[in-house]
Amino acid sequence: MDRVQEAKKLLETYKQKHIADLLDRLDGEKKQILLEQIEKIDFEQMMELYDNTKKEIIIKENKIEEISYLDKEKLSVMQKKEFDDLGEEVIRNGEYAVVTMAGGQGTRLGHTGPKGTFKLDVYGKGKYLFEILTDNLKEANKKYNCVIPWYIMTSKENNEDTVNFLEKHKYFGYDKDNVTIFEQSELPLIDKNCKFLISKDLKIKEASDGNGGTYSSLKASGCLADMKKKGIKWVFIGGVDNVLLKMADTTLLGMAISKKVQIASKSVVKANPHEKVGVFCKMNNHPKVIEYAELPEKMAEERTADGELKFAESHIMCNLYTIEAIEKISKEVLMYHSALKKNSYIDENGKEVIPQVENSYKFESFIFDAFEFFDDIAILRGKREDDFAPVKNATGVDSPKTAKELYEKYWNRE
Repeated sequence: MDRVQEAKKLLETYKQKHIADLLDRLDGEKKQILLEQIEKIDFEQMMELYDNTKKEIIIKENKIEEISYLDKEKLSVMQKKEFDDLGEEVIRNGEYAVVTMAGGQGTRLGHTGPKGTFKLDVYGKGKYLFEILTDNLKEANKKYNCVIPWYIMTSKENNEDTVNFLEKHKYFGYDKDNVTIFEQSELPLIDKNCKFLISKDLKIKEASDGNGGTYSSLKASGCLADMKKKGIKWVFIGGVDNVLLKMADTTLLGMAISKKVQIASKSVVKANPHEKVGVFCKMNNHPKVIEYAELPEKMAEERTADGELKFAESHIMCNLYTIEAIEKISKEVLMYHSALKKNSYIDENGKEVIPQVENSYKFESFIFDAFEFFDDIAILRGKREDDFAPVKNATGVDSPKTAKELYEKYWNRE
């Protein structure tokens, strides 16, 4: 009873009386689950995040500069060989691991289930997104005579479905002993009046806290310790939905080693000033990615003397880190960005409400916000037709149709 009273006191302090009332109505295991959830929430942090939704994001343009990069297409034969040799050595020695962020659902694609279980209609019979990634890793293993440890980050929402899917498909021929599945952390959803939403299972409704949670989730799950035990020196982190993602690019890895940096990333040139991608820059002499929603229009359209976009290097979720860099970031607190979304909830009468308009805030940290903890980053400019074919929208840009075309064109060229 002491725990219940403490929890209710906390809820009332932070004006969450509806959750305290719910706690009173529940009994048995459901009451215990909600109680444990309340005890884990950092209420002060949640109130601060809510307050931040009322503040305007201001970027001081005078502190932002272009970022340097190397163009993969323009590397000399000698320079490319030097990078490839350095990268290949690390992979062959078993010092390289891959992390796939696969916590999302395929809702925007009209797909029921984890995004990685979406089947792309390629070559008539189709391939699942997980299958495409597995093919990529298996090819690297064959080429470098190794088995790259693969860590897959799911969410509480899709973990069970993901595990069942991969088991059913026998991990598409990947060595199961070298696949580790771990869960991403979550944060509560808050409505416009700063009230926590209640989910159908009578808990505080939560959602994954963004891809920036990858670092702390790697640590909390024990995956970081596992990597260190295996002697991993470099870690690649990418998404599940880019069907042209190169997860073992020796040129990128070798360039990072050659430049003696702790982080590296592959970019492609923005298709147009208003493409919905984050762009690389230097802010206060530290690498940074400015998310498209936070990039002032003037900056988005700014061009160099030769007519190129000044901020043209798109972040395509193709990132590389030393194990020390992951460890360093996992101890830091990343900033959170808010997004107003439609989220169903249970009202005070116990009825489910499906909102027609955006009704609540989801808080996410972005993976690239960690770049600011470092003095430098090595960026390798790739080509869109070789490196970037995301499956995000049901139709139009970055859809299954565009991804299929890019994927088939690429493999027909190869």
